[in-house]
Amino acid sequence: MTTPPILSIAAHISDAAEPADFPAAIIRHRHDRWAEEIGLSGLSDVDWISHFARFEPLPGNLQTPLALRYHGHQFHHYNPDLGDGRGFLFAQLQDRAGRWLDLGTKGSGQTRWSRQGDGRLTLKGGVREILASAYLEALGVKTSKAFSLIETGEPLHRNDEPSPTRSSVLVRLSHSHLRFGSFQRFAFLDDNEGLAALVHHCAQIYFPHCVDADMGEMTRRLFEAMMHETARMIGQWMPCGFVHGVMNTDNFNITGETFDFGPWRFLETSDPNFVAAYFDHQGLYRFGRQPTQGLWALQQLGGALTALTAPEGLSEVLGRYERAFQTAFADHTHALLGVETTGEAEADISLVQALFSWLTESQASWAGTFYDWFGGSASDDRAMAGPNVAYYERPDFSAFRDLLMARTPVRSERLSHAYFQSGAPVSLAIDDVEALWAPIADRDDWSAF
Repeated sequence: MTTPPILSIAAHISDAAEPADFPAAIIRHRHDRWAEEIGLSGLSDVDWISHFARFEPLPGNLQTPLALRYHGHQFHHYNPDLGDGRGFLFAQLQDRAGRWLDLGTKGSGQTRWSRQGDGRLTLKGGVREILASAYLEALGVKTSKAFSLIETGEPLHRNDEPSPTRSSVLVRLSHSHLRFGSFQRFAFLDDNEGLAALVHHCAQIYFPHCVDADMGEMTRRLFEAMMHETARMIGQWMPCGFVHGVMNTDNFNITGETFDFGPWRFLETSDPNFVAAYFDHQGLYRFGRQPTQGLWALQQLGGALTALTAPEGLSEVLGRYERAFQTAFADHTHALLGVETTGEAEADISLVQALFSWLTESQASWAGTFYDWFGGSASDDRAMAGPNVAYYERPDFSAFRDLLMARTPVRSERLSHAYFQSGAPVSLAIDDVEALWAPIADRDDWSAF
């Protein structure tokens, strides 16, 4: 096995961590499809527990887990006392395409960055992350994957759910565990050598097209790559009705993947002012503000990189964020509707604007609308014969419908699948999540999950 690349900069960005000693280990989820991708599909349940509950090192991999150091803006307030407080980087593996992937934990015990936390994860929190990441992955959104969930047998006390509650340890798979806050930390400490080492590492491992002999140019290229990945991620969130809830700069990773799921929600109906986190009293991370918050986070990242490159180049990159976001938003909306884009940016954005204006005005079902109109004109008869027809007969629906009918369906044969014959979409609104959790909490019944 090739040496995990994190080792080249581990001393700059991490501290050794000691896994917790859990009293029990019951496998509740293993992502066998992704285990096959990274060469771990042959693990027995005994071996799975030894690696992902006891955290015995994988052969030829990290011998000691690493808790990463970073800073970050939390609700726009800078916090220099952050870091992996209940998780660590456990291993780095290559998939079949040769890409490096990180196995990082949540709930694996206290680290030097835990502050007053117990380093644990509730079982419900783990279940919620599996559901959200699986749903986003199914909808084509770039996201971390919930790779493993093991119940650990400790009663935990929490203020926001009935306590004591059950405990778990989660392992998530992502392309990178590195966050915007990792760069912010070096800038805060005036550690230009460490910052340069991190930039070079990220370019070499994750964005090789950014590598350049000139540090200033490599930094600008890397920032541009991270800008596009972030814009694409948020552009994918929006047509899915996904509300992350806590868009702090330490919750953005360099490869633009959705991760660190907390109080997330999926909208049932359109509400630009919907807030997922009960503690977000100002609505800073409300649904409709997510694109703006993505830009704000990138501005903080850019500020951290000015020690290595000219601010003018970073500003020029930021000036292209809005178009990158709009393109991703339009592309993903068309994909979820099962129709081709026109190739004309303004026309594609017009369809998006017509759809979401109508969704907000009508308060039609978010998931139901995409389900009913998948395939555009190929679903016209199906949608108009379905349970939501009253919404589609509204006069204000015609603007969107006319635009949709002009789009070419993509693989309309998918409409013959049993999913589209069932009459209702799979959704992950809060009531759906609670309905999946209730039998687990009440009877330890995992069948619905």
